[in-house]
Amino acid sequence: MAEEKKTYNRRNAPQHTPLYDAGGRMQPRDKDLEEAVLGALMLEKDAYTTVCDILKPDSFYEPANQLVYEAIQQLGAAQQPIDMLTVTERLRQNDALEKVGGAVFISDLTSKVASGAHVEYHARIVAQKYLARELISFASQIESKAFDESNDVDDLLQEAEGKLFEISQRNVKKDVTQIDPVISQAIEQIQSAANRTSGLSGLESGYHDLDKLTSGWQNSDLIIIAARPAMGKTAFVLSMAKNMAVNYNTPVAIFSLEMSNLQLVNRLISNTCELESEKIKSGRLTKLEWDQLMSRVKHLYSAPLYIDDTPSLSVFELRTKALRLVREHQVKFIIIDYLQLMNASGMKYGSREQEVSLISRSLKQLAKELNIPIVALSQLNRSVESRADGKRPQLSDLRESGAIEQDADMVCFIHRPEYYSRSGQDAEGNDIRGLAEFIVAKHRSGSVDDVKMRFQGKYARFENWSAETNMSATTVGSRLNEAMPGDVQLAPPANPLSGGNADFLSESSEEATPF
Repeated sequence: MAEEKKTYNRRNAPQHTPLYDAGGRMQPRDKDLEEAVLGALMLEKDAYTTVCDILKPDSFYEPANQLVYEAIQQLGAAQQPIDMLTVTERLRQNDALEKVGGAVFISDLTSKVASGAHVEYHARIVAQKYLARELISFASQIESKAFDESNDVDDLLQEAEGKLFEISQRNVKKDVTQIDPVISQAIEQIQSAANRTSGLSGLESGYHDLDKLTSGWQNSDLIIIAARPAMGKTAFVLSMAKNMAVNYNTPVAIFSLEMSNLQLVNRLISNTCELESEKIKSGRLTKLEWDQLMSRVKHLYSAPLYIDDTPSLSVFELRTKALRLVREHQVKFIIIDYLQLMNASGMKYGSREQEVSLISRSLKQLAKELNIPIVALSQLNRSVESRADGKRPQLSDLRESGAIEQDADMVCFIHRPEYYSRSGQDAEGNDIRGLAEFIVAKHRSGSVDDVKMRFQGKYARFENWSAETNMSATTVGSRLNEAMPGDVQLAPPANPLSGGNADFLSESSEEATPF
């Protein structure tokens, strides 16, 4: 028979969970180990500092033990001595001494252990038992909701994934690392960078001035690229993704929450083939333009570029898909367009700002877990438009949450002064037509600066500013022709995008769509 729940009159006092589940199985617990840990904490001076990051009051199954550890935790936080007398007094102040069994119970705890030599080992067992109970409770709740046909299964899956992710993040701890192996790893990275002709330690973006400033996109970094609408955020990341995948053969994944994969591919075709997007949409191309399309679009085939256009993507879905892409396709760079369209479904938050904070924090954790750079686009608030000083964006303009700025390793802005100028000139009379400024406003591991780029609106393309480093699509195409054996067979101009290798133009997909 299941043991009765013991409840206390004290407000917010812990409750005893049933000793047995519905199937008659005993809950994971070890009363003797719990008491041994508490006794050791009151005997050994530094024992609490050893276990404070392992245990919390809920880690203990017995309600009395929870109250005792809560008192110990309060003493530790106040940097006060922890022993039998101070714990007894703290429990008295909490109006909990009689609820745990009085001073005699505290005395008994210290008498049950000879020393605190094994307190960390015992504490980890107690923590494991608690984790097992959490998983059992979680599984039981999901099972109950799954039997209720009024619940939407998709919503239930989102809730289950979210709760499981929350449990895993709350309980996973990483041990400290002695510095020697980290130094060796750093030296290897420096040597690897020295052996590269580019001299960069990270992934090349194809924008040479930007690469010099960042030394390439660095592994485990979260990079936020923000701008007001119509500044070209999507155009920039698509241009960069094409550079990385086509020019440098770097596997890139794009999670597009705003545009379909077909829309993105049309923009890529316009970018690569130097054809205006309106002509791509209408199909009204001259014979010369058809030839240009056919000769250049083949460079996108077989590129290691993957697109997922799932709308309203949650951070938990993103994590699952990103892990699969890295494992199966060795993806080394992820782009998210854009952050504010994501959600944290399955978890409840008091405000949208709190939800965005969790999303940005989760993206940073994912970048560290996968050890690859993640770029997330972000919107800016309208305060930019009311600014008189050239309308240059700044960190305080990030929309919905200051946590974005805190979590990001780099925060960058795209600013096109031409957009706000009718004459195409700045205040000094300089020609600013086609000028785009890539502003690195925060750089955790380097300097901040502005990088000039050239924006070609009719092709939705960003290029290097300097003429010496600016390669046209024709130049890239000729180099790729030399590197690619044989010709790619394309459909005739009368029906140029049907059949064969044009499957990547499908309208929708549940998985990331490769080129």
